[in-house]
Amino acid sequence: MDSAFGNSRRPADDEHWMSISDLMSGLMIVFLFIAIAMMYYVRIEKERIEEIAIAYRNTQVSLYNDLVGALGPDLPAWQAEIDKETLEVRFLNPELLFEPGRANMRQPFRQVLDSFVPRYLEVIKKYRMDIEEIRVEGHTSSDWSGARDADSAHFYNMALAQDRTREVLLYLNNLTSDSRDRAWIREKVSAVGYSSSRPVRNKDGSEDAERSRRVAFRVITNSEIQIRKIINDIP
Repeated sequence: MDSAFGNSRRPADDEHWMSISDLMSGLMIVFLFIAIAMMYYVRIEKERIEEIAIAYRNTQVSLYNDLVGALGPDLPAWQAEIDKETLEVRFLNPELLFEPGRANMRQPFRQVLDSFVPRYLEVIKKYRMDIEEIRVEGHTSSDWSGARDADSAHFYNMALAQDRTREVLLYLNNLTSDSRDRAWIREKVSAVGYSSSRPVRNKDGSEDAERSRRVAFRVITNSEIQIRKIINDIP
């Protein structure tokens, strides 16, 4: 009767539609598993990032408090400061630090380092496993007497800043008698001359030439490196 009215369906047609239905069901299951896996990955990654952020913050706060406890009373006399966010100990009086235009450390700065370095390293030792690097950073103003142009001044200052930080690192190393501490210093402590690329600014945005001429000891933690990597991996 069905064939008389044109409604007949062959078994092959039924099998065809059943195979498509089965395929679609299978694809839906695959996509469901992919979605579940992605949700799980996102949750795990979120928890990992939160753990890194918490570890970073806890280390920063603890290290800052210990540095302040060890160095704080003498910071005014040294004309130095500690930055809570970057963990930089900055020595800000250029007249105390070096002879103008030269890498020779002045005697008052040597005396400051004689007092600063042992206490600084004593704090740092407690966080050895958390520290990726310590940088002795040299900064200058953009001025250079007799330079032909801004580029020449920048690279003259770059060489000067690098020479100065190398002198500071050498002096730091010579103050350290323990061979294990020296080995750790060779592995973890670097000297970086930034020239005038990171000037201190006045409120109006102009360069504060006096405060730009400085030496800083900066701690970079493992967690900070991990956070930077996460940020760099964001598309």
